[in-house]
Amino acid sequence: MVGSVPVGDGAPVSIQSMLNTDPHDAAASIAQAQALEAAGCEIIRATVPDTAAAATLTALKNCVDCPIVADI
Repeated sequence: MVGSVPVGDGAPVSIQSMLNTDPHDAAASIAQAQALEAAGCEIIRATVPDTAAAATLTALKNCVDCPIVADI
């Protein structure tokens, strides 16, 4: 399970996408994540290259309902 989305072992294919915004720009990342979720995305991936970018994860978590996966 990734959050509430089943993955593997016979689960249906989930719709995933990765943010392509600057990982330090929380507002742009939130806007893109909300657009992805509205389009049917079930799992959102975000790059986290450093500690400063980790703050964006908290903002994302509070603004979308689907699971966020951090690519560290």
